[in-house]
Amino acid sequence: MLDRDYEFIRELVYNHSRINLGPDKKELVSARLGKRLRETNKTSIGEYCRFLQANEGSEELSHLIDAISTNHTYFFREPSHFDFLTNKVIPEMVQRRAKERWNSFNVWSAACSTGEEPYSIAIALANSLSTVQPPWPFRIEATDISHRVLQKARVGVYKEEGLQKVPQPLLRTCFQKGFGPQDGFYRVKNTLQEAVTFRQMNLLEGVPPFNDRFQVIFCRNVMIYFDRPTQEELVRKLARHLIPGGYLMVGHSESLSGINHGLQLVSSAIYRNPT
Repeated sequence: MLDRDYEFIRELVYNHSRINLGPDKKELVSARLGKRLRETNKTSIGEYCRFLQANEGSEELSHLIDAISTNHTYFFREPSHFDFLTNKVIPEMVQRRAKERWNSFNVWSAACSTGEEPYSIAIALANSLSTVQPPWPFRIEATDISHRVLQKARVGVYKEEGLQKVPQPLLRTCFQKGFGPQDGFYRVKNTLQEAVTFRQMNLLEGVPPFNDRFQVIFCRNVMIYFDRPTQEELVRKLARHLIPGGYLMVGHSESLSGINHGLQLVSSAIYRNPT
């Protein structure tokens, strides 16, 4: 890949997704563009860049962002967050429920990838709220910039090896085991799927397509791809969608240190909106 082509891709990706590709990502980007060259019948990255600049290539931009986006995830990733959700957040919110007159327990999975995170949240909430009286419904907004990963998330079918972190009792109660041609696959049960709404969304563009504020927002392992000004912009935006006393979960490899956000650090990679 020529330097000028890489700089063009870097700038294009940054302007449309705010993903900040450093100079050390050139080989990675080149490898990931291989499939796009085959799909668009282009013989070189230079030709592909010219295609992106032409009117006929306007729809290719979303495929480029899909190709560049990293989507490594699995069920109950970073389990301390789910322990905190179950043992601290949910009991606290149940106590506040009557006074605040909340109709539902609302969670935003702000970079949901192929769905493992929001479905893990749904499982945790379903188990913890099952004995609450009167019943308290929950809903999860799950957003991602990638159309490709959202297609898989909406189907809710996963290979058995991708469910190693799911305890066996939950595997039996929350998933349907495939048989015959679907042997080796598991499908998230309808009751859990119905609690999750998947939407395509760029976190840094426009206004989110929902009005409610959230008791919890998960935005994990996303900000590592952004520069500091973008991180600060995103955290402020997420904070506006938290209820007073709501919680923001970020990735354990991420830190909000040095970012002006007004949230309180309460545990590793967990922040609270002041009441």
